[in-house]
Amino acid sequence: MRVGVPKEIKDHEDRVGLVPGSVRELVAHGHSVAVQKGAGLGAGIVDADFVAAGASLVDSADEIWAGAEMVVKVKEPLAVERARMRDGQLLFTYLHLAPDPDQARDLMKSGATCIAYETVTSPSGALPLLFPMSEVAGRMAVQSGAHCLENAAGGRGILLGGVPGVAPANVVILGGGVSGSNATMMAVGLGADVTVVDRNVDVLRRLVAQFGSRIKTVYSTRDAVARLLADADLVIGTVLIPGASAPKLITRDLLATMKKGSVIVDVSIDQGGCADTSRATTHSNPTYVVDGVVHYCVANMPGGVARTSAFALNNATLPFTLALADKGWKKALADDPHLRNGLNVHAGQITHPAVAEALGLSLLAPERALAA
Repeated sequence: MRVGVPKEIKDHEDRVGLVPGSVRELVAHGHSVAVQKGAGLGAGIVDADFVAAGASLVDSADEIWAGAEMVVKVKEPLAVERARMRDGQLLFTYLHLAPDPDQARDLMKSGATCIAYETVTSPSGALPLLFPMSEVAGRMAVQSGAHCLENAAGGRGILLGGVPGVAPANVVILGGGVSGSNATMMAVGLGADVTVVDRNVDVLRRLVAQFGSRIKTVYSTRDAVARLLADADLVIGTVLIPGASAPKLITRDLLATMKKGSVIVDVSIDQGGCADTSRATTHSNPTYVVDGVVHYCVANMPGGVARTSAFALNNATLPFTLALADKGWKKALADDPHLRNGLNVHAGQITHPAVAEALGLSLLAPERALAA
C-alpha cells in the first residue's frame, strides 16, 4: 500500500503521523511510505531520519494527498486538506467529529473512508489510541493551569502548592479517567489540595487506592459540582463520552459563582468542551476570560510537547496502521471489531452511532459498510 504522511498544519501542531520506527516497520512489510519534507521537524525528527527508515520525501502536501492510498495524520484534516481528499482514499487520524459538522460534511462529500483514533476500542472497552494523548493532556493540564493562576496570566496569583503558612490551590478535577488520573498525579505531586469528581464509584475507589488521603473524591451530582466550583481555584475538565459531545458540567450560571481569577482547563474541548463558555483556542492564543474566569481550551494540547507525544502516539497506533496497510481496510475491520469501532465515515455516510447522534445525521452501520 502507498502510505502518505503530510506535515500537520493546525496551529502549533508539531506532532507527525508516523515516526521513523513506524516507517521502517511499514517498509519491512512491503509498503511504500512518502513523507512531506519537514513533517517531523517540530518533533525533533529530521528528513534524513525518515529516508534512513526507507521513506521517500516529497515537497508538497498536494503530492502526499494525490499519491497516497492511506494518509496517516495526527489531527483532523483542515478545510484545505479535506479539499484534497478523494473517493476511496483511507484516512487514519484523530477526527473528533461530534462538535465539527463542517468537517463531517466535507469528509462525507469526499467519498473517503475515515477511521478515527479516538473511537478505536480495546477488549476491555478502553480507548487505546486516545490513551497516550490523554496521559499527556492530563499532565499538561496541571502545568498549564498552574501558569494560568499566575498574575501575569490573569489568574488569582496563587502558587499551586502553596508554601508553609499559606494554603495551596484548591484543584477540582472533573472526571477520573485517563486524563483525570494523570492530572491528579501531577496536582498531588505539586502539593495542591485535590478533589476528583466522577459518577463511577469504581473509578473513585481506584483513585483512593492509588493516592490515599492525599486526595478527596466526590460522587458527581449537580449539587456537588456547584459546591466545588464555588471554592475552586483551578478546575480541570476531563469528562468524555466516546465519539459524542462532552457533557456540559459547568453551566453559565455556575461560572458566575466561581472566584475571579480562577482557571478552567478544558481537556474535553476536542469533543466540544465541558463548560458552556468553552471554545477551542490555540497554543498561539491559549486563553480568554469570561466572567472573570480564565479559560484555557487549547484543542491540541499534546502538540505542545510534540516529540513526547508523537512517539507515544505511534507506540499505540502502529499495530493498527500495519493491519490496515497489510490487509486493506475492509479485511482489517472485518477481522478486528475494535478497529471497526474506529470507522466514522464511509461512502458519504456517518458510520459511528455516537457521532451520528451528536450531528443529527443518519447512520450507516459499520457492518453494512463492510458488506457493501
